[in-house]
Parts: sequence; C-alpha cells; structure tokens
Amino acid sequence: MIVCHCKVVSDRDVRAALSDGARSVSAVCRATGAGTDCGSCVFTVKALVCAHHAEDAALLEADGAAS
Repeated sequence: MIVCHCKVVSDRDVRAALSDGARSVSAVCRATGAGTDCGSCVFTVKALVCAHHAEDAALLEADGAAS
C-alpha cells in the first residue's frame, strides 16, 4: 500500500525503516521521505510505527512468558 503519494513511500518502506532502527515517526519520515511534502500521510506513518511497537512488545512478553 502506498503511504505517501508525494514521495511514493509504501508500507514496506516504512517497515524497512523501522527494521533498520527508526523508532519514531520523525525518524521514519527522515529515512523514507514520507511526510516531508504535504504531510497528510503522517497519521498513517504514526499508525504503522505504533503497530510495530505493539508487535515488538507482544514478542517481548511472549519471550518472557517462556523463560
């Protein structure tokens, strides 16, 4: 799915930035170029960042439960 139409940034690009160490909306925007023109995609970027952090937290909880 295209997240940012101005810079043609996909959800895969956002996830790649998160996997490469971006931890915030602004870090993802700097890494991908999303949100740097009109800004209408920032809410979608934020949703993807929050979902990524929620997945990380769930994995950490699952790892802790197994130990």
